[in-house]
Amino acid sequence: MLNLRFVGAAQTTTGSMHAVEYNGHRILLDCGLLQGRRKESFEANRALPFPAEEIDAVILSHAHIDHSGRLPALVRAGYRGPIYTTPATRDLCDILLRDSAYLQEKDVEYVNKKRTRQGKNPFELLYDVRDVENTVALMRPFPYGETFTPVPGLDLRATFHDAGHILGSATVALDYRKQGRNRRLLFTGDLGQWDTPFLCDPQPVPDVDVLITESTYGDREHPGRENIRGRIKDYIGFISQHHSKLIVPTFAVGRTQQVLWLLHQLIKDGTVPPVPVYVDSPLSAKATEITRRHTDLFNGRTRTIVNRGEDPFDFPNLHFTQSVEDSMALNTKKGPLVILSASGMCEGGRILHHLKNTIEDPLNIVLITGFQAENTLGRRLVDGVSPVKIYGEEHVLRSTVFTINGLSAHADRLGLIRFAQSLGPSVKRAFCVHGEPEYCLANQKNLTEQVGIRRVDIPVRGQVFQDV
Repeated sequence: MLNLRFVGAAQTTTGSMHAVEYNGHRILLDCGLLQGRRKESFEANRALPFPAEEIDAVILSHAHIDHSGRLPALVRAGYRGPIYTTPATRDLCDILLRDSAYLQEKDVEYVNKKRTRQGKNPFELLYDVRDVENTVALMRPFPYGETFTPVPGLDLRATFHDAGHILGSATVALDYRKQGRNRRLLFTGDLGQWDTPFLCDPQPVPDVDVLITESTYGDREHPGRENIRGRIKDYIGFISQHHSKLIVPTFAVGRTQQVLWLLHQLIKDGTVPPVPVYVDSPLSAKATEITRRHTDLFNGRTRTIVNRGEDPFDFPNLHFTQSVEDSMALNTKKGPLVILSASGMCEGGRILHHLKNTIEDPLNIVLITGFQAENTLGRRLVDGVSPVKIYGEEHVLRSTVFTINGLSAHADRLGLIRFAQSLGPSVKRAFCVHGEPEYCLANQKNLTEQVGIRRVDIPVRGQVFQDV
């Protein structure tokens, strides 16, 4: 009998973690970090839902921290089992989890100073770099399409398929037996869009009976890509005219490379002038290098560019900053210039310094390029909240904030429907996760009415569904 226990990303978009319990064994699908309000997320991330010794294997859909970021905490708690990934996901986790450990250390250091002054006991680290190294050592990479057995001797097999979300992202197909018949469960992880700049389209999987699907944009549609090109052209034209700055909070993995790919095309065909572009994120620089190494995962259009000897992520006047001094120097540089910096939800990293130094100038532009979770600074900027607190100080929001959801690495409403339809009529049951309640409700309605899936549930955190 196969049971599903939803312990993360249930009616929210972070902390992805779902437990597959089959014939006395437990396999985790993802082990992600919860993000949002510091106090709530800090305490929730420390409370693992299962003792480490009760988990037999982990299957990781992709490297984003909201899907992978609690793995080192699990290892710190004593987990020594396998962690199955794709090769690119393993490479990206090596840098993303190290960066996460560094941020955890700084965050705990900051919190503990306040707790010491208040006479409270200090918090322990969630994990450190050694835990990350031990985590990466447990990772067992499998390419798309190659079937493996997560738990030796268990009649359950797993296969990764391209999810088209970020480099190496995968949907996870689990084949098992129910009442003497073959059955297939598919977990989407995060599902990408079709016709993205350099990744392949999400790959359909046949004969799926049970679907666990993300719902991030279950109620809305993204604009077309020509709209994106035109808007970026307008923004760069504006900062060129006013000698101002375009600040782009970007995720180090995926979004940074997407934006670089688009700028490469726009500058190459003369649509925009080669204004100075600074990627102010050592993590983004490392992620871009890893992306360059995995050309086998590029779509045909980008492989053609590579085969011509071009670097699709490079162009004149592009600079990668490394040192803190170089980063700080950008705050005194005059425009026009573009700054891409992490983190994508403005919850940490160098982007905070750039926002602090730019958002009170009405001639500057802040460009949000993806989903912003509740209670993040990025969401407050999108919602036009003013003033906003950055490093504990209030800053009046005078810059214009624009949002381009078409650059999102997540499928929109039509994409989620399209993918579910591509699985064929065999899907009889689905679960909507990784979405705020209203988005899950919209996705539930679409899957029922547009795809024809008979039963679609929206789990709450901790809910168990038996014998699926």
